[in-house]
Amino acid sequence: MATILDTIVKHKLTEVRLKKELFNISYLEQSSLLKRKCFSLSETLKNSKSGIIAEHKRRSPSKPSINQKLLVNEVVLGYQKAGACGSSVLTDNSFFGGSLEDLQLARATTDFPLLRKDFIIDEYQILEAKAHGADVILLIAAILSPLQIKNFTNLANQLGLEVLLEVHNEKELQENLNAQVQLIGVNNRNLKTFEVSTQISKELAQQIPNEIVKISESGLKSVDDILELRTYGFRGFLIGETFMKTENPGESAENFIKETEGN
Repeated sequence: MATILDTIVKHKLTEVRLKKELFNISYLEQSSLLKRKCFSLSETLKNSKSGIIAEHKRRSPSKPSINQKLLVNEVVLGYQKAGACGSSVLTDNSFFGGSLEDLQLARATTDFPLLRKDFIIDEYQILEAKAHGADVILLIAAILSPLQIKNFTNLANQLGLEVLLEVHNEKELQENLNAQVQLIGVNNRNLKTFEVSTQISKELAQQIPNEIVKISESGLKSVDDILELRTYGFRGFLIGETFMKTENPGESAENFIKETEGN
């Protein structure tokens, strides 16, 4: 039985094929953003007391409407003013209601690290990410082979982008320890059941090399979650819905970060 991830990847393959026909590589290479020096999310996290990466997300397959009203430029600027280490911007439209224009607007508004969060299955999307203002790309181990991850990471690094590799279990982690990624994120959400538990982050923490920044993703709702995961060596914490479901995500992030830094 096909999972939601299978459905998303199938759609993404078609989407990328069609986009490549309309906007070829030479079109992307005209972007002035290709020449910009990227902000380093890994270094920012190493020097941060909070480690919060605040996400802009309108909806998801499990939550059809998180917050459709707010403007992305206002949200990410609010996150930067709040003291977040960076922002994750969803660029998938069909399942998350995001777009590359969201990434562009976020880039034009802020001067801190931006993660393009999408389902990257083609090198084209990596150049696309840099051309639209990303500093970091997400690679999901569950939808890529170790060879793809290695090759995609090499291309990203050549473009000056950092790579956040997302894993869901020990097998995905062990298969990709040779990839030259700067950050590894442990997704606490079971992709088949959508159940969330930080236990997987705790279990995998010691298997992630010390030189790679550890990030915990999904289901982080309280300062206690952050404080506990810090003891396992995590330096980054990706939080979206907790902030986005409020009327003022920036203010929510600011209060959360202040409380986190105070402990």
